[in-house]
Amino acid sequence: MLLYFRLLRESLSFALNALTNNKLRTFLSLLGVTIGIFSIIAVLAAVDSLDRKIKSDLSDVDVNTMYLKRFSFGPSEIPRWKREQFPNVTYDEYQYLKDAVKSAEYMAYQIFTKSETARYEDKSATNLNAVPVSYEFADIQKLKIANGRFYNESESNSGAPVVVIGYEVAKTLFGDENPVEKKIRLYGQRFTVIGVLEKVGNSSLGMPSNDLAVIFPVNFLRRLYGDSYDFMTPIIIIKPAPGEEAEAVKAEVAQKLRNYRGIKAGEIDNFMIDILSGFTEFIDQIIGQMNVIGWIISGFSLLVGGFGIANIMFVSVKERTNLIGIQKALGAKNKFILFQFLFEAVILSVIGGLIGMVLVWLITLVLTQVLEFEFVLSFWNMIIGTSLAAFIGLISGILPAISASKLDPVEAIRSGM
Repeated sequence: MLLYFRLLRESLSFALNALTNNKLRTFLSLLGVTIGIFSIIAVLAAVDSLDRKIKSDLSDVDVNTMYLKRFSFGPSEIPRWKREQFPNVTYDEYQYLKDAVKSAEYMAYQIFTKSETARYEDKSATNLNAVPVSYEFADIQKLKIANGRFYNESESNSGAPVVVIGYEVAKTLFGDENPVEKKIRLYGQRFTVIGVLEKVGNSSLGMPSNDLAVIFPVNFLRRLYGDSYDFMTPIIIIKPAPGEEAEAVKAEVAQKLRNYRGIKAGEIDNFMIDILSGFTEFIDQIIGQMNVIGWIISGFSLLVGGFGIANIMFVSVKERTNLIGIQKALGAKNKFILFQFLFEAVILSVIGGLIGMVLVWLITLVLTQVLEFEFVLSFWNMIIGTSLAAFIGLISGILPAISASKLDPVEAIRSGM
């Protein structure tokens, strides 16, 4: 055992000498490994960070939540031209389903519409995410109110001019003032601010952040414009009751709506129901594909890095041929020489990998500050990077190490003189 510790110490010494004595050659040889490990760990860190952000964004939402509408969030077997003929869901259908579907705990009616501008005195907040929705939305999305309250059933049904605003909207319009009970203007009308949402940060799903949202009763918009404007797309959000299977709730909703719309047996549904869990599975597939693509691209850099390590090890064997002959003449066994060069190759490769991971860590710190998106370099990814670098060093150094261990001592001493 002491022999192998001594071997490791001597190999480390040889590796460090190779680094210091041949700086340019070592730099060029390690560059490939550094770039390869940097690429892989950067991709893994970015994908892991995105995955964590998505799960964080969805952590307060039941994955069994479903969305009823005329279009589909994902791919569909129904031709596009046929889907475009589907009618929008209506407020009357929302009220009917709310009473008829017993397996649903909450059901909300929302309209997707264009962005808006809110004004308070001489200040304005532009490009805001307008969210006209019924009062159940707060329970389905588990909205967190930092100040004030959400509107109630009475205010929702009557379309009262009340609004709950996002964190950034409050900061832009009111600064350090308390926004609650203040009046802002939306759609040319006066709204009373009754609540402010907690700060949530940027959304990872490409959706507008609630920090820039203005949420108000859907019936206000319906009373103002009606139900048939091109810039309005209604949906019904359904949350199953505790203990109910999502697919069973989906089937009940579909059957009730088919009956309400008079769809005959054998005819296809003229509406779409998407379950949030299916969307998250779709996201997981995309993240998995991103990981695979990242590994493939980074693999080429690692291949080049492996060739660089192999090259420097062959050169090292050539330069130390005389020393190898002397060691073998003094009784060093083949495996001693073999392990010596293998350790050196692994150490060189691990150094390149560590440099790559340090670069990833520095970049994650910078991007987290600049983009306000938390990039995380996990301990597991660091283990993957170190192990991968050691593996590349082992594979790259095996042939030079074998060639060194098989040198004839007499010929090695003679050729080195």
